[in-house]
Amino acid sequence: MCVGKITGNTDGGILPSVRCHRGESMEKRTVESLKFNMALKLMYFYAELSSQKKFDEIKKANQAAAKKFVEDQFSSSSEEEEDIEGKHGKILAKTFTTYTNQTDGDASELERTRQYVNEAFQSGALTCLICIASVKRNQAVWSCSGCFCIFHMPCIQKWAKDSLFLISSPLTDDDFGKKDYPWPCPKCRFEYKRSEAPTRYYCYCGKVEDPELDAWLVPHSCGQVCEREFKPPCGHKCLLLCHPGPCPPCPKMVTIACYCKKAKPVPRRCSTKEWSCQLPCGRKLPCGQHNCENPCHPGNCQSCPRVSKQRCVCGRQIAERLCACPFWQCEQVCGRTLPCGNHTCEQVCHSGPCGECPRSGKRPCPCEKSMCVLPCTEDVPTCGDSCDKVLECGIHRCSQRCHRGPCEICRQEVEKQCRCGKHTKRMPCHKPYLCETKCTKIRDCQKHQCKRKCCSGNCPPCDQFCGRMLGCRNHKCPSVCHRGSCYPCPETVDVLCNCGKTVLKVPCGRERSTKPPKCKELCSRPPTCHHPSQEKHSCHFGPCPACRQSCQKVLKCGHLCPASCHDEALVKQTGLHQPAGPWEQPSEPAFIQTALPCPPCQIPIPTPLPCHSAGPYSCKRFCGQLLDCQNHTCMKECHKFTKVNGNDDRQKASPECSQCEEACTKPRPPGCPHSCILPCHPDQCPPCVQMLKIKCHCKLTNLYIECIKITCADLKEKDLLSSCKNQCPKELPCGHRCKEICHSGDCPQNCNQKVKLRCPCKRMKKELQCSKVREGQVSLECDTLCKEMKRKASEIKEAEAKAAIEEEKQRQQAELEAFENRLKGRRKNKRRKDEVEVEQSVWQKYKNFIMLPICGVAVVMLAWLMAYNN
Repeated sequence: MCVGKITGNTDGGILPSVRCHRGESMEKRTVESLKFNMALKLMYFYAELSSQKKFDEIKKANQAAAKKFVEDQFSSSSEEEEDIEGKHGKILAKTFTTYTNQTDGDASELERTRQYVNEAFQSGALTCLICIASVKRNQAVWSCSGCFCIFHMPCIQKWAKDSLFLISSPLTDDDFGKKDYPWPCPKCRFEYKRSEAPTRYYCYCGKVEDPELDAWLVPHSCGQVCEREFKPPCGHKCLLLCHPGPCPPCPKMVTIACYCKKAKPVPRRCSTKEWSCQLPCGRKLPCGQHNCENPCHPGNCQSCPRVSKQRCVCGRQIAERLCACPFWQCEQVCGRTLPCGNHTCEQVCHSGPCGECPRSGKRPCPCEKSMCVLPCTEDVPTCGDSCDKVLECGIHRCSQRCHRGPCEICRQEVEKQCRCGKHTKRMPCHKPYLCETKCTKIRDCQKHQCKRKCCSGNCPPCDQFCGRMLGCRNHKCPSVCHRGSCYPCPETVDVLCNCGKTVLKVPCGRERSTKPPKCKELCSRPPTCHHPSQEKHSCHFGPCPACRQSCQKVLKCGHLCPASCHDEALVKQTGLHQPAGPWEQPSEPAFIQTALPCPPCQIPIPTPLPCHSAGPYSCKRFCGQLLDCQNHTCMKECHKFTKVNGNDDRQKASPECSQCEEACTKPRPPGCPHSCILPCHPDQCPPCVQMLKIKCHCKLTNLYIECIKITCADLKEKDLLSSCKNQCPKELPCGHRCKEICHSGDCPQNCNQKVKLRCPCKRMKKELQCSKVREGQVSLECDTLCKEMKRKASEIKEAEAKAAIEEEKQRQQAELEAFENRLKGRRKNKRRKDEVEVEQSVWQKYKNFIMLPICGVAVVMLAWLMAYNN
């Protein structure tokens, strides 16, 4: 049994207090609910801290795993690509082994084929002109037999199908299938039959279907000997391994005579087996009087070039004319009297008799129905019968009497049907009938209507302009409206050499990937040494080659210096920088151009000998003659010297001198790590076109650039070439990512990214630049609302403290009352107090169980709102 009691709380509200007979107070439950709310807040706070900590740990682990994966991937790919690049030289050498071994090492005719093979090795060098995409090693391709251009197999199949469809679409049902219409190559327009449309992927020589990809072979090659017939056919076959592009000229040696067969047969290459002995031909000319005086030449002799006086056909005039043209006409009318004696010959200058008079014998009347014989001086009269000739309409006949001259037009009225067959009308036969109905059929382009008046059904091709952008991305299609893909751009672009005299025309869109043409004009730059003129060499890019002329300066002994020009010799500089310690790596030696002194005179002087033993002898020294390579001298002991072609220059090698067998040792451009691919040669080395693999500034991407572009670029160009054009992945000190494109050096420290700045109470926030926040230039202070919320929060804490003190007082009061009740219990037998029993209502019984959850939810919502505002 409980007794109800109403008490007031410190907040001015009403707190229920119910006492039980056992002395338990319900106010204790209210205080416990407040403690529960505070514990719930702490639990949310610690849960948020633990989730943030876990998120940071997972983030660090993911970043470390990504970094390790990138390092492993780049290290493995770089090793593999370096290995493949190192194999390119071996692959080319293996491809040309059979050719060079069987032709005494002569590979001068391989330049065009070598260019195709080199482009096949370089990634991105081959481009399909249909889809304008790079041709990869593992893709099925098709090569044109006319221009040897390479296309993707799906692209060329679609091209052939669309071309055949466009050609056959305007045909009628009667014409279709009667002729095998060809389809053209997209580049050279070489025509192929319908049956020659590619269906399977073969190697270049056509022996192997679906050739496997091998790193040691040319891409799309089977690795077998080509064995294709040479063009023009000579009976021999190609000795190269399966290769792209055209086969080189036939290298076989054959013994063959000259054109006129006068000279003795000599051995020559099969590709250049026809030759001239330069002796006079001597064959009889077509005029039959003179002999051919031209040098030995192929084919028939030319016409006789001499001039002689000749009569015309009729013999009236004499003129000087070429001996090769003895028959000519003077353009005069014959004018001789015919046998009739009344008329003259009207033919132009002719030979032989004039013939009979054309008006003699039987002659027909104008309608050709009657024949009569009359003197040639009289005209044949009309016969009086109807003309009856077929008129121009081809249906009716002329109804007039026999008459001279042409017949009139047909004027009979007939019922005519228009060309489209929809209308009929009665009108004269000679007039065509066209109605005004417009054709609504779709033309062969499948886009526009015919709209031609009175169309017969065979609509003409669409005459509107196509205007679609072509694959070059520079021009629009100039053709009329059509179906399917547009032809490649017909425009050409000029690619110039260094001097601008040699022009190479390439298809539009290919000018950026095409190398400049080789110019045959001589370089016009002035010499940089003491010689008045430099050696003749072709136009080129970059600096001129070093001067290879003999010095010819006068030595102290009076002789001229026979050594090569040494005004701009490359000298290695070493020992210029002393290392500070063993930890400093030695730098590479630098090369500078400087003038070297002339070497000591090596010209032998005469040695006196007895008369009986006078003659050539060996001085036991090295020969020292300059070999054909212009780089080395003969190392044989002093030997016999034979002049070649009357050359008196003693510094040039003779046939008895040794042959240079060394590789090219000419210095490469600064920064080029590759060696010259040619043997020792006198001219300048060709530009290095091998691909260099470098890392970009951010060290995440491998870039492949031609060696000559790197070596010839200045610092600014090298910085641009080394950029991968992606966003810099480096992290600024503030924690944000750099916004610049891949660059060299340190990242800019001025971070412009927006960050959130909060006031001390975490209620207000504002977005500001990260750099200003880190430098402390801006701050966000609490406003009056923040201060007001702080004050209310402090008041709530004070109220909770007061409630706790009041609870403690009530507890002590309850203990005091319990003690007094225990003292009164001793006299309960004597004094019994009647307690009035008060029965409680339903609200008084269950109001504590209702109010406590409501108050708890309100406190939690207040705490959540404060946290959300912060």
